[in-house]
Amino acid sequence: MNQFLFLTSWWVPFYSLIGALLTLPWGMGIIQRTGPRPAVYFNLLTTVLAFAHSLLVFTNIWDREPENLVISWFKAADLDLSFSLELSPVSIGAIVLITGLSLLAQVYALGYMEKDWSLARFFALFGLFEAALSGLAISDSLFLSYAFLEVLTLSTYLLVGFWYAQPLVVTAARDAFLTKRVGDLLLLMGVVTLSTLAGSLNFSDLYEWAQTANLSPVTSTLLGLALIAGPAGKCAQFPLHLWLDEAMEGPNPASVLRNSLVVAGGAYLLYKLQPILALSPVTLNTLVVMGTVTTIGATLVSIAQIDIKRSLSHSTSAYMGLVFLAVGLQQGGVALMLLLTHAIAKALLFMSSGSVIYTTSTQDLTEMGGLWSRMPATTTAFVVGSAGMVTLLPLGSFWAMLAWADGFVNISPWVIGVLILVNGLTALNLTRVFRLVFWGKPQQKTRRTPEVGWQMALPMVSLTIVTLLLPLMLQQWYLLPDWESINWYVVLVLFSSTVLGVGIGATVYLHKAWSRSRILAWRFVQDLLGYDFYIDRVYRLTVVTVVALLSKISAWSDRYLVDGLVNLVGFATILSGQSLKYSISGQSQGYMLTILAVVSILGFFISWSLGLLDKLPF
Repeated sequence: MNQFLFLTSWWVPFYSLIGALLTLPWGMGIIQRTGPRPAVYFNLLTTVLAFAHSLLVFTNIWDREPENLVISWFKAADLDLSFSLELSPVSIGAIVLITGLSLLAQVYALGYMEKDWSLARFFALFGLFEAALSGLAISDSLFLSYAFLEVLTLSTYLLVGFWYAQPLVVTAARDAFLTKRVGDLLLLMGVVTLSTLAGSLNFSDLYEWAQTANLSPVTSTLLGLALIAGPAGKCAQFPLHLWLDEAMEGPNPASVLRNSLVVAGGAYLLYKLQPILALSPVTLNTLVVMGTVTTIGATLVSIAQIDIKRSLSHSTSAYMGLVFLAVGLQQGGVALMLLLTHAIAKALLFMSSGSVIYTTSTQDLTEMGGLWSRMPATTTAFVVGSAGMVTLLPLGSFWAMLAWADGFVNISPWVIGVLILVNGLTALNLTRVFRLVFWGKPQQKTRRTPEVGWQMALPMVSLTIVTLLLPLMLQQWYLLPDWESINWYVVLVLFSSTVLGVGIGATVYLHKAWSRSRILAWRFVQDLLGYDFYIDRVYRLTVVTVVALLSKISAWSDRYLVDGLVNLVGFATILSGQSLKYSISGQSQGYMLTILAVVSILGFFISWSLGLLDKLPF
């Protein structure tokens, strides 16, 4: 039985896809009499099957060697279209994480969107989301991984624009889609180039090719930069980071997966591309710079946000920046561990914030307060999720950060400084958000806010327990270090940064009536961070202006040069035709004489050009 489940584990993504397809009759309005609930139950059932299947395989895979399955799709002559899949503890564990969080998010969505008129359409898109993520987890082909990333881009566009009756939502969906397309287009160029150079797009073949590849510095650099562009767009890294902030206009249950798993999907592909990226030192340095700039900048920006979802989304970009930094420094194991711990903690934080939004009908932090006594489950979830995000013993993120810091304390000490800064600022921001939402006096919108129903509370409580038990899971998987090998100086520094961040966040003066500071210097800093260093305006003055200018030049040349030349030819044809019609006499002998004269003249010129006239005796 275990062997059968293992060999059929590649079928897990199809569970979610089948659930999405079964939902379509309700989502398209073909079935209306029953309401959308049957569609929800179909998706829940298929997700439960996918989670149970992957979990049973995961519990029995530790003593097995990783296996690659090759599925032939089409063969004809020399054309062989096949897909390679990897079945290993890492890939199956990723599927367990995806299906488990998706199941909790779907139960959560059942309560959050209970009264939404298009609930079936939302769950159909949710199933497509889950199927693409599960396929990406077990894919051993770069081409197949690229295809799944494209499906994720489409799903993001549809889910962000779910409430398409709102103009701001439509704009956010469009911007998110176009921003991701920039990275996907460059990634496609890299995929095509790599296919030509290596002759295969299976990761196992690419790893063997990378060991003996001899590329010029320019080729390896351009190839590496193209390959990291796609993950940079998916993970909202600078300069393709603005879309994640706008994507918060979509439903919160979709934000739960987007900020925990979708961004991790791009980072997971980056992790699998490490041997190819290592061919170019410039690419690795670019990852380091990109990750450092994003993680520090996004953490600073999150502190100045007064929208609860945007404050958390910017911290997502920051932690993905840490993953990029780890991959750039060739620490893939640390990156995977950080992805795991971040995904669980961030999903819990977004569930908690969604519950607050659901009961208060606002996302503005200045309109909240005093919810801790009215919403105990939501408050507990936020506290545990916040603790799981920072280096607080003994929760999971502490061990991920410790493994990272311990590896770089002697090699690259500046990385420890970045880690301490980001960790301290994250603790400060989460403490600030906690004080504004749950502490203090109740505001007008929070005076009569009850705890959410069981559909939303059950996933939060379950994920809270998982977050607390994550260290035991890491120990069971032999991912925690021995006590004798722990660098206690690093532990002290990391823990001190958390305590310092919490201390500052707990004591800094927060006045809800001040959306902006009355002190001019602080107002300038607040606006600079609140508007994301005015990056969107910089883009508007540079990239957008250049594209608009080129578009105007292209439109002018098309209208006056291309169209003008075509119109000139047409006008000349009309004029010549109108002139020739007056030479028509209707006499056939005249036509024959004209043809004979023209042929004679043409024959004379042809003979003269070929020198045949020189041989004549006269």
